[in-house]
Amino acid sequence: MLNNKKICVVMPGYNAEHTVKKTYEEIPKEIVDDVILVDDSSSDRTAEVARSLGIHTIVHPKNRGYGGNQKTCYAEALRRGADIVVMVHPDYQYTPKLIPAMASVISSGIYDVALGSRILGNTALTGGMPLYKFVANRFLTAVENILVDQKLSEYHTGYRAFSREVLLSLPLEENDDGFVFDNQMLVQAIRFGFRIGEVSCPTRYEEQSSSIGFMKSVRYGFGVLEAAAQYRMMKLGLIHPRFLADDGRRLQMDPETAQGAREAS
Repeated sequence: MLNNKKICVVMPGYNAEHTVKKTYEEIPKEIVDDVILVDDSSSDRTAEVARSLGIHTIVHPKNRGYGGNQKTCYAEALRRGADIVVMVHPDYQYTPKLIPAMASVISSGIYDVALGSRILGNTALTGGMPLYKFVANRFLTAVENILVDQKLSEYHTGYRAFSREVLLSLPLEENDDGFVFDNQMLVQAIRFGFRIGEVSCPTRYEEQSSSIGFMKSVRYGFGVLEAAAQYRMMKLGLIHPRFLADDGRRLQMDPETAQGAREAS
């Protein structure tokens, strides 16, 4: 716990059998109360390794995508009583050693969302981020800041922390099940008035770290711009996108559904 808040780490996993152990070993157990891994129908031993470490593990019988994986992660964390949820990729791309900093940003009551920014520390390129991804990151972030009227250093980090209130309030079930889920979630947080803080995070690209290919990156980029543009057009009263609607679908925490997911593992 941290400031009497229950801290849960969630790991959206896919073919991470070689990195999940060292990721888990760096999690600061002195403040983390719960660890959940959702295996998105991996073709390797990700779930088996996670269970051997004592991690609460759920397996999707069919691949749902990165966004679909996160929906299960957050719903299960909420069902298990988390006050603060920190998402860490089990591919060891982000150091779990920053979990206390990420969680304290929220447990202090200063922010509702915390992002581990690879840009603030100026280590993105030296840490191995491909040049084309760095350039795309900077371009997309600049455009997004203009469209949603923010000054974040980056929108594309996979290292994030959320308060329970945020996860209960955002219409996450309206979001895409693919990679654009991350940006839709941040746009939603801005739309519903939640405060977003950033923590400097070192960049670490390794051979076994996951990464999407060039064409998927292009599709992701267009999806990111679409989400931000929809926010701007909504503010102008021109459209009413479902993922930003007051009555959008929230996460479901039905115990029977959760139990069924575990039994399918």
